[in-house]
Amino acid sequence: MVSSIQRLSPGTLQPGHVAAGAAASETLGIERVLDELVRAGSLLSRDLNFKNMAGVLVEQTLDITKSDLACLYIRTDPERRSDLRLIYRRGRFQVPETLSREAEIVQFIEESDETVVLLERRENPFVGLLLNSEMAGGIALPISTPTAKLGLLILNSRKTMFYNRERFDFLDSFTKLAGGMLHNSKLYQELRDYLRRIEALERYQENIFSSMTNLLVTTDEQGSIRYFNRAAAERLGLAESHVGTRLSHFFDKKIGRKIVREIDRSRTDKLVALGMEGIYKDEQREMDFSLNISPLLGKRGAQEGTTLLFTDQTREKELQGQVKQVVEERRVIKDMFARYLSSEIVSQLVESPGLVKPGGDKKMATIFFADIRGYTSFSEGKEPEYIIDVLNEYFSEAVESVINHKGYIDKFIGDCIMAAWGVPLQTEQEDAIQAVSCALEIQDLVRSKQRTFFQGDASGLRVGVGMHSGPIVAGNLGSIRRMNYTVIGDTVNIAARLEGVAKANEIIITEQTRNFVKDHFKLEKREPVQVKGKALPLKIYRVLKRSA
Repeated sequence: MVSSIQRLSPGTLQPGHVAAGAAASETLGIERVLDELVRAGSLLSRDLNFKNMAGVLVEQTLDITKSDLACLYIRTDPERRSDLRLIYRRGRFQVPETLSREAEIVQFIEESDETVVLLERRENPFVGLLLNSEMAGGIALPISTPTAKLGLLILNSRKTMFYNRERFDFLDSFTKLAGGMLHNSKLYQELRDYLRRIEALERYQENIFSSMTNLLVTTDEQGSIRYFNRAAAERLGLAESHVGTRLSHFFDKKIGRKIVREIDRSRTDKLVALGMEGIYKDEQREMDFSLNISPLLGKRGAQEGTTLLFTDQTREKELQGQVKQVVEERRVIKDMFARYLSSEIVSQLVESPGLVKPGGDKKMATIFFADIRGYTSFSEGKEPEYIIDVLNEYFSEAVESVINHKGYIDKFIGDCIMAAWGVPLQTEQEDAIQAVSCALEIQDLVRSKQRTFFQGDASGLRVGVGMHSGPIVAGNLGSIRRMNYTVIGDTVNIAARLEGVAKANEIIITEQTRNFVKDHFKLEKREPVQVKGKALPLKIYRVLKRSA
């Protein structure tokens, strides 16, 4: 507290002055001041957390002095002059969240490091320490150390002449104690944050070294092993017990003497050696390698050891072989499916070759047979070249429709198209809906007056479609000379039989397909039919159109 304040604020308490008019019952007494100071100080020292210590400071000062309001304002940036932010408040009154660094009270206490007391509300430069309009008296104390200015503790009372000598003595002593402890808490927290950053950087560095496919080994100035990454541990047989072992001793009889000598020369002469090649061999492993050697330099170029970076050429050759195999697998898949599937599905298969399993793979699929009605009578007496042209014109349109609906063209059987949905990618219900949608589109194309196929003598040709959903086996079928991806199974046989049931312009599906498409299409129930190879008649439906 500073005695010169009187000329700035007549209501400010002077040294040695007890506030006039303060009731005797409101004084603390010297013994109680000391007792409360010891007790509050012990509470303050229990926790190194800055926020918790700030809470103890505010709570204890308000309770012991019986003030109406206590607020702790801390600098937002202790390194520079900055506004003060409220971090802890006790009392039911509204107060400012920040104090401007330009405020008279803030500037004065920062420059003088003294306490300011107002015994009553009067017009003066420091009336800003009364934080609420209901307050009549107040005291503002610096929270600081000889090297750091942390903030201000402000207490207010609704009574005038409230902050007497005893209250001042307690608050002055307690805030000086708290200033040092809060400063130590901030330093402790900053140290912990710094250590966390160092640990995070160490983990990050270790993750980088561990994820390297190259083998990293470092030595100290004497040529002893200091560090190695995971790849070096796995392929050179290094363990924690080897740290501190002379590198030349570890490599003895495992790599050529010429390379060992080059490593030693690089360490002693601070030389860089690039692209050295050799063979590492121990009882359990053998590895062709290339090696780069360079000095490990510290600050100001002082040599701290040697860095050795091995490239496992044996492993690289294995990886190159695997890459070639993957590229070949993707090429085979692209060749196999590009003409019979949409580019979207082919791209998925190329990115995930495992979706096409070698051999057979059980799937749930919808199989579709579309046959030309009237083809036999039409083809009689016609030139083969003409018939092929007619078929190709129709197939071009029908195949586009199948592919656009994400189907797979399995094969052409004379004038019949066999297609499958659910191979090689499977989405059961969506497969059935796409298959029926495709069949409707083909029938619409056939009936269209703008069609580009079935012209002239072929204008009377129509198409019948049979369809069934169920389990099939999909895979590469054939011999080593010729192999095709196809589907087989009872589901295929039933779909083929239904194609014979379907008349011109009809699409016939089984109950299994109907269960998948549900209400997506308007259907007409037909009498069950007996098909070859089945003991019981099959429930069938004719597809009329897509539901509204």
